[in-house]
Amino acid sequence: MIEVNALRKGTTFTHEGELFKVLEFTHNKTGRGSATIRTKVVNLRTGAIYEKTFNGGERVEDISLDHTKAEYLYSDGELYHFMDKETYDQPAFSADILGDIVPYLVEGMEVKISSYNGEALDIEIPTTVELEVVETEPGFAGDTAQGATKPVTLSTGLVVNTPLFVNVGDVIRIDTRTGQYLTRV
Repeated sequence: MIEVNALRKGTTFTHEGELFKVLEFTHNKTGRGSATIRTKVVNLRTGAIYEKTFNGGERVEDISLDHTKAEYLYSDGELYHFMDKETYDQPAFSADILGDIVPYLVEGMEVKISSYNGEALDIEIPTTVELEVVETEPGFAGDTAQGATKPVTLSTGLVVNTPLFVNVGDVIRIDTRTGQYLTRV
C-alpha cells in the first residue's frame, strides 16, 4: 500500500478492484484544509480515462507489472494479435485497448507487453517507426517562403504532413509519440 501523495506519472495501482495507470497528477494544498491529489488515470482493462481526486493520506495498493517482449503478428479486423517471444503465447487486443497506436503497427514489429497476474494489459511500441508512402500529391515549391508541407497517406492508413520532396514509394520515419514526420529513410 502506498499513500496517494506518492502517485506519479506512470505509477500503476489498484483502487476499488480496478487496475489504473497514472497519466497526470497534481498536488493541491489549500490554506487550512488537507491536501487533495487530482489524477488523470487510465483503466488498464478497459482503456477508459478517468479523473480521480483523492484526499491526502488515502492509500492505494501499488502493483508491479510484468513486461515481456512480443512481436506484432496480424489483425483480423477486430483483434490485433501478438506473440510472446519467450513463451509463444499469442495475446490479442481490441482497438479500444490499443488506442492511438493502431496506425503505427507493422507486421513483425517488436513491442513490449505489460501484464498483471498473467493478464495482458498494455502495449508499448518503439518511439519511431518506418512506413512507406502509398499516396500523395506532387509537391510544387511555388512561391512558398519556408517550410511548405503536404499530407501523405502511409501504408497503415496514417496521414501525416511531410516536406514537399516526399514521393510515393518513399519510406519515412515517424515519431509515434507525436505522429510527426522525422526524416526520409
